[in-house]
Amino acid sequence: MQKPDPSTIPNAPGVYLYKNEQGKILYVGKARILRRRVLSYFRSVLSAKTRAMLSHAASVEFLTTTTEKEALLLEANLIKKHHPHYNIALKDDKQYFLFRIDPNTSYPRLEIVRSARRDRARYFGPFTSAQAARDTWKLLHRTFGLRRCSDRALRNRKRPCLYHHIGQCLAPCTGVLEEKIYATAVGQVCALLEGRVDALLQDLRSRMEAASEHLAFEEAAVFRDQIRAIERTVEKQAVVLPGESDTDAIGLWASEKGMALGLVFVRNGAICDARSFYWPSLSREDSRDILHAFLGQFYVVQMPAARILLPRSQDPDDEEGYGAFGLKELAQVLTEQRGSPVQLTFADHDTDKRLIAIAEANARDCAHSKELQDENAMLASLKKALHLSTIPKRIECVDVSHTSGQDSRVGLVVYEDGEPCPDQYRTYALPAANDDYAALAAWMVRRLKSGPPWPNLLLIDGGRGQISAVVRALHEAGQEELFPLAGIAKARSEDGTPDRRAGNVSDRIFLPGRSNPLPIHPGSPELLFLQKIRDTTHRLAISRHRRAHRKSTLASELLALPGIGQATAKLLWQHFSSLEEICQASMQDLAGIPGIGLKRAKNLVASLARLNPKK
Repeated sequence: MQKPDPSTIPNAPGVYLYKNEQGKILYVGKARILRRRVLSYFRSVLSAKTRAMLSHAASVEFLTTTTEKEALLLEANLIKKHHPHYNIALKDDKQYFLFRIDPNTSYPRLEIVRSARRDRARYFGPFTSAQAARDTWKLLHRTFGLRRCSDRALRNRKRPCLYHHIGQCLAPCTGVLEEKIYATAVGQVCALLEGRVDALLQDLRSRMEAASEHLAFEEAAVFRDQIRAIERTVEKQAVVLPGESDTDAIGLWASEKGMALGLVFVRNGAICDARSFYWPSLSREDSRDILHAFLGQFYVVQMPAARILLPRSQDPDDEEGYGAFGLKELAQVLTEQRGSPVQLTFADHDTDKRLIAIAEANARDCAHSKELQDENAMLASLKKALHLSTIPKRIECVDVSHTSGQDSRVGLVVYEDGEPCPDQYRTYALPAANDDYAALAAWMVRRLKSGPPWPNLLLIDGGRGQISAVVRALHEAGQEELFPLAGIAKARSEDGTPDRRAGNVSDRIFLPGRSNPLPIHPGSPELLFLQKIRDTTHRLAISRHRRAHRKSTLASELLALPGIGQATAKLLWQHFSSLEEICQASMQDLAGIPGIGLKRAKNLVASLARLNPKK
């Protein structure tokens, strides 16, 4: 790409987008001053990734903003929307688990949630492991007896549930439990989650001794069990910052094949969890871009800590550090999200440097593990079994689901390096047609239009007929050699019909142009892996089809009721997410919808009473 005329580049903050000849976005970046940043790409010293991007770029476009903070948010949204090839993107942007408890309500519950809301509740975490969060949740309920039932169940329950009879619930539903006793248990749970363990243990020991002196041995035994449970939990934690606020520490590690980033979560002075990310084919010279991309993408969906520790750059020419650019604006964004000040700082003290070292060690282990996965023996054997030219690092699988041709859905599942990528799953709605072959051919046309990345293997749920339909669509598009295909079909029983019994390990694998299935041993790792992908795709396709079919069925049932036409049905679906919510709506709820009014709401309540949403 030729160097653009400086006069055509805005001298303001904003976002720049490099595009190829087809207009596809290759890279998205932000800048405090667009002209200065874009012209820096045409200096003599550039990273290998930047040189490769410029060799494919044909033009650059600009979106100006009033502040750098707006540019930061715009950059994150564009990366998430377009997934540019040369941007450093997080493969895992899901929100982690938090504990939520609202002490301002009567008999509050301890819930596991994925995101924090701006309410009066208190949040503790995060937990990157769902299993760890559930285990801790169960331990707290067994130890302190908080209720597990919903608010609605609590209001309607007259007798205590099973958990009360096995000693795991204080049974506030009975109405005889004093709120003060329940509030004490809630306070103990909050103290434990906050890390105020010493004071809590001292209080419990005092209560146990007092109960023993009064010969209340059963009550003393309860306190004894609580003390033991808390001590077992505390043994797993290491205090690294006594008396410090919540902190996240970030470390970077460069290997021969890529770059890794480690993140350590410190809550109430103790390391509670960690997470690592890996980017192949990047080098240490990409460290600055990695850190900027991570800060801009990860904390958009996660609850930030009060303090985020950043590593110092090892480049002697980088006096400010990896993240000096844009830190002030990013801190403002994170402060708004957290609802309290967030400090972005570099590790200068020994304690902070020790946290960074732990994060770097996690990044190093992640890089080593990921590089071993790249040489996965199972994928190599799959390449050999299917006669592929390359290891199938990216596998796409499709399946069709419909009911007599209605509400047809094609599900697409993506696996990369042997692991599922749920953020790349897709569902395609197709015109009504009671023909799987035609549906697959129509889907193939749409898949070609969406463009790369192309799979190293396209797996089709079906046999020779389904493969032929896809091959024919590729031939008509002149793309026969774009990527290899394979079909996975159910094994045949003795009478020649498909054997759909659960646990069948004898499914057959077909290739284009081959009449007989491949001689893959039943129950082999390769076949089981392909079956796992096929089953995942089948569940995706059938769930999306059932959702669409259920919605169309419910819509027709709603229109069949007297007094409900297309306009009224549209209003109801705009204000309620399900038929059950519509049927449970009160007259006041319906009358509050613009365009209905009190008189029509009275008639609607009578009509909706005829429906049973559980059918």
